[in-house]
Amino acid sequence: MTSSRPYLVRALNEWILDNDCTPYIVVDAGVQGVQVPTEHVANGQIVLNISTGAVRGLVIGNGAIEFSARFGGVPMQVFIPLQAVLAIYAKENGEGMVFGSEPGFPDPEGDEAPAPKADERPTGRPTLKVVK
Repeated sequence: MTSSRPYLVRALNEWILDNDCTPYIVVDAGVQGVQVPTEHVANGQIVLNISTGAVRGLVIGNGAIEFSARFGGVPMQVFIPLQAVLAIYAKENGEGMVFGSEPGFPDPEGDEAPAPKADERPTGRPTLKVVK
């Protein structure tokens, strides 16, 4: 199957805009092919406002996000392969989604989760807890 990430990013972007909020994306700037202003990268990541007032020509394709924007008054064409998108959320309330690893995409953390130890594995039937 194809990746669900582009579909989720498009849907969440639309949902955030429909609720009069500002969509922000968190991007792993170290992924090959990412073209973002490096002077705004911190800890290997950059947070970008992708609202209609902040960018021009936004295209959320199946392989990448592309748009033009100004950073410090300097225009730039931005290109972000979708595997570099770590999260999309609304600036005003933090509602959105963080993406984990997906088949066909490298793990965003770069490391695989360690396997649980034999004595940590669940045994017996699963239990549910009522949360009110």
